[in-house]
Amino acid sequence: MRAMCALRSFIAFGLLAVGLPLSAATPATVWLEQLTSPEVAVAIRNGKTTIIVPIGGTEQNGPHMALGKHNRRVAALAEKIAGKLGNALVAPVIAYVPEGALAPPTGHMRFPGTITVPASAYRAILDSAARSFKLHGFVDIVFLGDSGDYQADNRAVAAALSREWAGTLVRVHAIREYYDAATTKFNEKLLAGGYSSAETGRHAGLPDTALTMALAPDMVRSDIQRGAAPVPASGVAGDPRRATAELGQAGVDAIVAATVAAITKATRRL
Repeated sequence: MRAMCALRSFIAFGLLAVGLPLSAATPATVWLEQLTSPEVAVAIRNGKTTIIVPIGGTEQNGPHMALGKHNRRVAALAEKIAGKLGNALVAPVIAYVPEGALAPPTGHMRFPGTITVPASAYRAILDSAARSFKLHGFVDIVFLGDSGDYQADNRAVAAALSREWAGTLVRVHAIREYYDAATTKFNEKLLAGGYSSAETGRHAGLPDTALTMALAPDMVRSDIQRGAAPVPASGVAGDPRRATAELGQAGVDAIVAATVAAITKATRRL
């Protein structure tokens, strides 16, 4: 409790130093990058002490879906999740993530446009970003990853920092429930609804495409329903041809609900 009071006093002093009234209202946005520095300080003082770090990636998604799918999708979902939580801001999307080796190229790096970084560099970005948020007064730092390749990195960084900061109020959370809801649970829902495992696939198939159609429709090429079934060489594992925005919206609702519940549980102070 004393640590929290000291933090609030520090923030209040900073606001007075720049001549900003402590009661000043912040704009109606959850996006950190759309706020001024004093507005962020006011938001934290008024209880927005959770920061969501949305993590995407720039990778191939076959011939029917644009490279920035994960970035656009996690941005839209993080905004919805923060709105439901009511006490959170959203950091800029991290778009540079591990996507495979360069020489020889592996994974998505075999396809033009994909961008990769070493896992060590990615972990360093998460670590430094979290330290920045702690410095400025956030007490719950939440990693939301839209792709599976770096989930273990998210957990490792979150666990290491939470151990380091065990004597403080600050915790770092890698919310796996977000990714599970978007993949395993959404796939199970589609399979129960009569769609086949050949359609759901593992990448850029039916669920992946439907979610993107619901959240960022301009990222999906409109002629996918008229195309031939994709082959592995196209970068698609699954069949997106029956994907619709309506199917995707059911997934969106489930992801938001599961993630809000997980973050609420993880950040609860006893």
